[in-house]
Amino acid sequence: MMTDLTATVITFNEEDNIRDCLQSLQWVPHIVVVDSGSTDRTVEIAKEFTEHVYVTDWPGHIQQKNRAIDFAPTDWILSLDADERVTPELRREVQELLSSEPRSAGFSMPRLTWHLGRWIRHGGWYPDRKIRLFDRRKARWAGVNPHDHIELDGKASALAGEILHYSYRDLHQHIDRVDFFTSIAARENDVRGQRGHLFGMFFRAPWKFIRMYLFKKGWKDGFAGFILASIAAFSVFLKYACLWERRTLRRRGIDPDSMPRHHRGPEWRAPRRPPEVTEANL
Repeated sequence: MMTDLTATVITFNEEDNIRDCLQSLQWVPHIVVVDSGSTDRTVEIAKEFTEHVYVTDWPGHIQQKNRAIDFAPTDWILSLDADERVTPELRREVQELLSSEPRSAGFSMPRLTWHLGRWIRHGGWYPDRKIRLFDRRKARWAGVNPHDHIELDGKASALAGEILHYSYRDLHQHIDRVDFFTSIAARENDVRGQRGHLFGMFFRAPWKFIRMYLFKKGWKDGFAGFILASIAAFSVFLKYACLWERRTLRRRGIDPDSMPRHHRGPEWRAPRRPPEVTEANL
């Protein structure tokens, strides 16, 4: 008997991506889209493909993805991001797999990313396996925002078909995302009481470059590999620098979450009135 399946996608201002994403999922019996208040045509486009479109608040990446699978009418889930596509090979593999009762509670697949005008196959960017097909009765999104992963009750089996990932439009968007996500990561680490920000800036950041470019053979992707390893090292540095900044502000009596932010992503909120400058906090 064919196992029923729902594809879930979370969105925020993804009008440039959502159509291609959902077109690659049209073979799935049910599609659920959970949007966090897009101001562009994302919701309008999503409704062309499914009636199961929900507009909600933004509780965080992990919480929103769990909300999406809770909205699903089936237990088996195929979870995709808006900038991802299912290849025909992966589609056929999943359909064949679900033609009977699946042998595992979850399945991973390689993810191939297009960036800087080429497919990135080294530096830790590939195969970049992700568990995206799973039984929600035995799986849940977990991790530390914004870095989510599936926590599975059991061992995942491997599929050969790929997910195609169009993560960044250009370098400008890549840097903007680094800025955005390092701020989220710094806040999460601050709440958890993580220490070692100086060690992170001085040692973890350069090690990230060495590991990606040399040990994971990022150099095989040409100059693109060098650029990506450099950005990754800067991302690690910035994450720990933001953690240091938050704690420095708090020691001066300033709430770090009250400072103005330039981001307009789903985590952005209007800043509260900044504190007055006095001799005590100079």
